[in-house]
Amino acid sequence: MSVLGGLRQVWRQPRFRRLLLVKLFSQSADGMVQVGVASYTLLAPERQPNAWAIAGVLAVTMLPFSVLGPFVSVVIDRWDRRRTVLLSDTVRLVLTLLLATLVWLSGHDVALLAPIMVVALVVMSLERFQIATLMAGLPHTIEEGEYLAANTALPVIGPLGMMVGALVAAVVRLTVGNIVSATLADALIFTIAAACFLASVTVCRGFTRRSLGPDTAVVHRVGETFRDLGAALRHLRRRGPAALAIAMIFAMRLVFGFVMVATILIFRNRFHNAAEIDDAVADLAIWVVATGAGFVLASAVNPVLARRLSLRVTVVAVLLAAALNQALPGSIFTRPTLIAASFLLGLWAQCLKMNADTLVQAHVDDKFKGRVLVIYDMAFNLPLVLAGVLAALILPDDGASRPAFLACAALYLVIAAAFAIKSQTMGPTRFARGTESLTDE
Repeated sequence: MSVLGGLRQVWRQPRFRRLLLVKLFSQSADGMVQVGVASYTLLAPERQPNAWAIAGVLAVTMLPFSVLGPFVSVVIDRWDRRRTVLLSDTVRLVLTLLLATLVWLSGHDVALLAPIMVVALVVMSLERFQIATLMAGLPHTIEEGEYLAANTALPVIGPLGMMVGALVAAVVRLTVGNIVSATLADALIFTIAAACFLASVTVCRGFTRRSLGPDTAVVHRVGETFRDLGAALRHLRRRGPAALAIAMIFAMRLVFGFVMVATILIFRNRFHNAAEIDDAVADLAIWVVATGAGFVLASAVNPVLARRLSLRVTVVAVLLAAALNQALPGSIFTRPTLIAASFLLGLWAQCLKMNADTLVQAHVDDKFKGRVLVIYDMAFNLPLVLAGVLAALILPDDGASRPAFLACAALYLVIAAAFAIKSQTMGPTRFARGTESLTDE
């Protein structure tokens, strides 16, 4: 079957199309919320950020769910996932409207900063819970053998939605922010995000009960949480390709996060002074678009690579390409080179995510998927916090350190070698599972 044939096959699944639409609306809203929070906390003239400030925002938004996630992940495997998605986005709709109100009333009043960050924290934590729920429900929308084809589209919809949402938010900030106060423009961003959450809820209501699984309802007692998590971890240890994929993602995201923090600092503090807010927002918007464009292009590139090279070899090749990209042009500190490097890094990072998603989906049993996917979420997001701390300890205030950037290139090489050796030991044929719709003739 050809690559396009595989994509057409999963596109014919009505549940899969609806799942994509829910994710598109929801992730667009998430992109707006993230830009709104960044605009309010990091881009005000009185708050020129450093690496510690960025690390702090990452810690506040990533750590709480990463700590609590494994304990609430049991819900994904016990409750109707359709109802879970509906409830999650309904709560986010209400909280985003509250966020808009608080930001509008604050006028950058320090007294309201704490409650604003708490509400934003809950909204962003529920984002990750909802993403894990949708991923756990994915097998109920496609046929066996279609995981790679489905994971070619689904992971791209998220970044595409995030990119669209971020662009809309940036346009609102740059245009409306020049007419009214910055806080009113930020409040408008959150209001538009709430409208997208409403659209997500409306589309999700089209799913029938239990159409996203789990197949059976089980009454869960709080005391069983640790036992259930232990069972999921034992299951993951027995599924070597899935465990290796999660480990690879953790290491890759640590390097990716370090480069991301450094690039934000370079665009904000090296290319612009504290008062040049609009210029910094415009440059960062171009950087986000370039990275997002790389994410989107991965949907076309990764299936071709996986079909011609195999999924396992594709992971190694992409890590080698990321190393080369990080060395050149990624270590040259000009706007054009950093934007080009961000585009390519987005491409390679998303290819790795698609292949890791496929390995996790194909090798983990449905009754464990919710818990394992939250563990996967931790491996995907915790490295960003660690990267922020490392960047704060290592980087200068303007983020520009060529030795640090070249060290990141070397780390990609180490990850590639480790994955190649370990996957060879496990047996290369095991890594083809879930790719049949693209590789069968």
